[in-house]
Amino acid sequence: MAMEIERKFLVRDNTYKLMAKPVLYQQGYVSTNVEGVVRVRIAGDKAYLTVKSFVSHKSRREYEYEIPVTDAREILEAICQKPIIEKNRYEIKFGNDIWIVDEFFGDNAGLIVAEIELETEDQQLIVPDWVGAEVTDDPRYLNANLVVHPFVNWKNNKK
Repeated sequence: MAMEIERKFLVRDNTYKLMAKPVLYQQGYVSTNVEGVVRVRIAGDKAYLTVKSFVSHKSRREYEYEIPVTDAREILEAICQKPIIEKNRYEIKFGNDIWIVDEFFGDNAGLIVAEIELETEDQQLIVPDWVGAEVTDDPRYLNANLVVHPFVNWKNNKK
């Protein structure tokens, strides 16, 4: 079984843009129910079908498979719930870790989230200066929930 353990944080400033080049991501959800989500994602010139199930706020079972980009485009257009998540993703090396920063567009414009994948839920980490408050336990920040409740609809876009 594949396990994804991650923590999510807000971003304080745009320093991250100086550390990496963005890759455009488009992703949609075939299913966003409590038991699990099914996601289709185009990341640059590759596409993936991913199935995730909830274990804890930090951990999920994750199964990911590469699929043809043409299939992914068709699924995003014809099957996935709207709005489609659009974002620039930055991968930033900090110490021994890789931090991911997602800068959202469309109905989620203005939202910028950093995340880091961990080996264990209690793993210690050093947080870069440009990383702000932790939001791991706030389900609003899950991408699957941003389809159902986009950032544009959050009251006054309060983070």
